[in-house]
Amino acid sequence: MENLTEQHLEFLHSQAPSDRLLQPLWDHLLSNHLPLITSPFFPVLLAFSSYFFCSLPFAALDLLGSRVPLFHRYKIQPARRPTPSAMGQSFLRSVYNHLIFVLPAVAFFIPPTVVPQEAPSVYDLLVDGLAVLLLFDTQYFIWHVVHHKHLQLYRWVHAIHHEYVSPFSWSAEQLSIPELMAVGFWGNLDPVLLGCHPLTTWCVTVFSIWMSVEDHIGHWDRIFGTAAPF
Repeated sequence: MENLTEQHLEFLHSQAPSDRLLQPLWDHLLSNHLPLITSPFFPVLLAFSSYFFCSLPFAALDLLGSRVPLFHRYKIQPARRPTPSAMGQSFLRSVYNHLIFVLPAVAFFIPPTVVPQEAPSVYDLLVDGLAVLLLFDTQYFIWHVVHHKHLQLYRWVHAIHHEYVSPFSWSAEQLSIPELMAVGFWGNLDPVLLGCHPLTTWCVTVFSIWMSVEDHIGHWDRIFGTAAPF
């Protein structure tokens, strides 16, 4: 706690004007939330809260669809609708995985975040964020193909993700422990390998989880006329 306080005081004394668009936001985070954003548990909190709040509106649409047919107009499988029980089980599995496996792993292996005083430029945030997304997508594409091609790997590791044949938002994190750890490993390592600013990493985390949830909502995409993959 002393280190955090010293770093906080040092920042306040050395703060200088900046022409970077994101600097006021970054200064606010450093001035008011330094202990939180430097905690190794902050990325876990950010990821899980993003999963929860991104999933919630689509879960409401699924549950209200029986009363408001318009909400189910674009369902991929109109005859198959997720039940509250299935949603609850999927969400509770994610809670269990984070409490029993993710948090202990973070406590033992992830150091506190070192935060710079300068915010990233908008250009750096967009370019570095795109690079992280492309790298992660490539890694997971290869991992996904291998686990679908190899029968035993599919049964032991990936099959649990396809337990529900009717997709819904909470099923985005319907994952086995090996798959969850693999995704978490890449999610933490890739920004470090690419030298990303912490703010860039957090933005990528929120955006990638939004994409994952949107991929599992079980509705047709009205813009592109395609189905969200499962």
